[in-house]
Amino acid sequence: MTTVPPVSDVTVSLGEDYPDIREAVRRLCRPFDGQYWQRLEENGKYPDEFVKALTESGFLAVLIPEEYGGAGLPLRAASVILEEIHASGGNAAACHAQMYTMGTVLRHGSAAQKAEYLPRIASGELRLQAFGVTEPTTGSDTTQLKTRAVRDGDSYVINGQKVWTSRALYSDLMLLLARTTPADQVARRTDGLSVFLVDMREARGRGLDIRPLKAMVNHNTTEIYFDNLRIPASSLIGEEGKGFRFILDSMNAERALVASECLGDARWFIDTATRYVSERVVFGRPIGANQGVQFPIARAYAEMKAAEMVLRKACAMFDAGLPCGEEANMAKLLTSEASWHAAEACLQAHGGFGFATEYNVERKWRETRIYQVAPISTNLILAFLGEHVLGMPRSY
Repeated sequence: MTTVPPVSDVTVSLGEDYPDIREAVRRLCRPFDGQYWQRLEENGKYPDEFVKALTESGFLAVLIPEEYGGAGLPLRAASVILEEIHASGGNAAACHAQMYTMGTVLRHGSAAQKAEYLPRIASGELRLQAFGVTEPTTGSDTTQLKTRAVRDGDSYVINGQKVWTSRALYSDLMLLLARTTPADQVARRTDGLSVFLVDMREARGRGLDIRPLKAMVNHNTTEIYFDNLRIPASSLIGEEGKGFRFILDSMNAERALVASECLGDARWFIDTATRYVSERVVFGRPIGANQGVQFPIARAYAEMKAAEMVLRKACAMFDAGLPCGEEANMAKLLTSEASWHAAEACLQAHGGFGFATEYNVERKWRETRIYQVAPISTNLILAFLGEHVLGMPRSY
């Protein structure tokens, strides 16, 4: 068990932390090269072999306590795992939800729920990959979601729809946020929401319908329809009506872990661009000798290193059990912008070859673009900082 120091004592090293984990992830990722990810994208397939390898290595169980068969390591350990996957040219979106949903399950799940599910998730017997929050008519306005869960004896009956629920077709369990009290009957907008751990193996065909949703990137995303789906009352996580607060533990972890993926993407783009411009000779010299080519890559590097410092602080605060909404959101904002600027510099430096699939630049360019929009858009982070951190009037 790794001991997490108090945030006041945390000093951010300029070197690599968790070097053994990083090297192990790099080794694991080597067989899953660019051609592997290209083949998956061509066929819209899920990376079963990659996810199996991560599961068998124990990396997907890094946040699950040792007593339940996991590694019991801090969020920062999960952060470096995802960073290295993306820095290797891969994409952890196929399985990262299993890490960040642990925030809600571990901190607010009952002893019975943890005992029933966590050992089987840690071993790979069960997959917890789906996170049902976003809806087509409410988008990022989570407090206004319309999916309803109504108590009926020893069950809840669920009706509604979710969208952009990635990996639902490849997950056994789903963390679901639904409204248990109508919005017009609560004192605060965040009241009346509840979290459920839904066993989709039992639910499909009995009121749960999952439909693939084609997208620009191969994220295996779906739409989900609930039609009088009946689930056991024991599926409720924590207290009814307090789910928004419970889900924040997953959301802050999600922000930090997605930021880690952005950081890994930025590293990949910068390394790839640096190698290419140092070797590509035009007009008798490497194109990297031209400041117009060199400076955007160097600036992206500086942005990446600065963003990394904020990310490390966010992870340290989360692991210390401190409020970290400001830091987690800023980490996601800054790393996503760093990765996008690095992606643009890399694609531009490659010129026409940047659009050739064999170089993987265009694939990674598309994949990292999504982080300007999801899991929370750049503008919503700015609105959060403006209102809740700087105290300015609500903008929406």
